Amino acid sequence: MSEHLGFTDYYGKAKLSVMASPADMMTTEEAATALGLSSRRIQQMLDEGVLVRLARGVVARDSVDRYMAANPTTRTRAWAEHTAWGAIAMLSGNGIPEWLGPVQTSRVRMALHQITDPAELVARTRDRAVVRTYRGHRSAAATLPGRLVIPDASILGLTAATGERIDGYLSVDSYEYISDAYGLREDPSGPITLRVTGFPIDLVEELASEVVLTALDAATSLDPRTRDLGERALSATLEAYRE
Repeated sequence: MSEHLGFTDYYGKAKLSVMASPADMMTTEEAATALGLSSRRIQQMLDEGVLVRLARGVVARDSVDRYMAANPTTRTRAWAEHTAWGAIAMLSGNGIPEWLGPVQTSRVRMALHQITDPAELVARTRDRAVVRTYRGHRSAAATLPGRLVIPDASILGLTAATGERIDGYLSVDSYEYISDAYGLREDPSGPITLRVTGFPIDLVEELASEVVLTALDAATSLDPRTRDLGERALSATLEAYRE
């Protein structure tokens, strides 16, 4: 999933281990069973950084939970990054995406008319960004948000994140600098969520004030209320689009 973003060099680095209780851990075999994948595929996901490795043969349970939330229908093929953003733009009422050709635009439009389950939309658009969670110094809460594109949570009636909890998009070009500058440590239960994308960040910023992007993020939350609000908003958006 991350190869098209050029993450091989970034995530090929050794991960910092985090302290975890047995309840926070899973074996690779348990993760494979939970996700319905082979143990070999789990190893690949650990190597790619899609799942978090705590130790040899041990997977962070939170990273599995987050993957399951973001991939509710793992058999659904995800759109390529620029296609996913095109679908988001179309659902947001931003007209025809200039970065999609006529044939591709027609195919995406047809697919959106056929999608009725918000879980399918979440699965289709999951490759719009690579999601990582971190923990950092409390001082990051003061300045890090200004370096990110943060969707407007108030659209869904949610209170904007406060304190050290941060969730936003940034470009793949700025990821390494920001993670190093703020001394971020990868942690599956950390309060800092970075959604790293190779799509032009200025276009992401345009879509961040619309309900679709906010709802997609919310629909992958581990918090039941937030996830429900996201799914409801996506259902309403898809219904309106079909009409």
